[in-house]
Amino acid sequence: SFLTLDKWESKKFQFGSKLVNVVADKTLPGSLGAVGYDDEGVKCKKWDIINDGVLVNYQAIRDQAHIIGLKESQGCCYAQSWNDVQFQRMANVSLQPGKTKLSVDDMIKNTEKGIYIIGDGSFSIDQQRYNFQFGGQTFYEIKNGKIIGMLNDVSYQANTREFWNSCAAIADESDFRLGGSFNDGKGQPSQSSAVSHGSSTTRFNGVNVINTARKI
Repeated sequence: SFLTLDKWESKKFQFGSKLVNVVADKTLPGSLGAVGYDDEGVKCKKWDIINDGVLVNYQAIRDQAHIIGLKESQGCCYAQSWNDVQFQRMANVSLQPGKTKLSVDDMIKNTEKGIYIIGDGSFSIDQQRYNFQFGGQTFYEIKNGKIIGMLNDVSYQANTREFWNSCAAIADESDFRLGGSFNDGKGQPSQSSAVSHGSSTTRFNGVNVINTARKI
């Protein structure tokens, strides 16, 4: 990852805007990755990763905890079966809802020109998890605070830090939804684990959007 130790050690690396709060939680009810104890026998827990936009933590298992000054593992060591070797795996990681009352309708009303993207689609991201391109399932065009129709073949591009620093609004807790995947693959040989991600509807300003069907 591009989020190297020196960035965490600075205690001031601005990963995202001050609205961005990201939490890891292996105990989240209803999530795909919720367990009581990990495969090293450590009790699972919840902890902050991004706080008010600043990188404050990573995830660590027993042999890594000392590197970031922890006295114990965060309980995120996992093997896909009894005959596989356990190693560090992602907890449920979620963007926390906005702290002030804001609905999706309010967000749309406050948007002069934009695209409302629902669901996930195709994706491409580099090995450092820095440059990326993502799609979606459905796309709606917003003009002057109203949805005026649907769009096709939409993708958006950015680097991770620019993207999260462009976060301008997050809907409140009433809009929070939890999704996930049963097939998060890591390791050599590869192992698969289930993990959830949650968020409320979020607005990002000034992100590069492309038409993937356009021929040059």
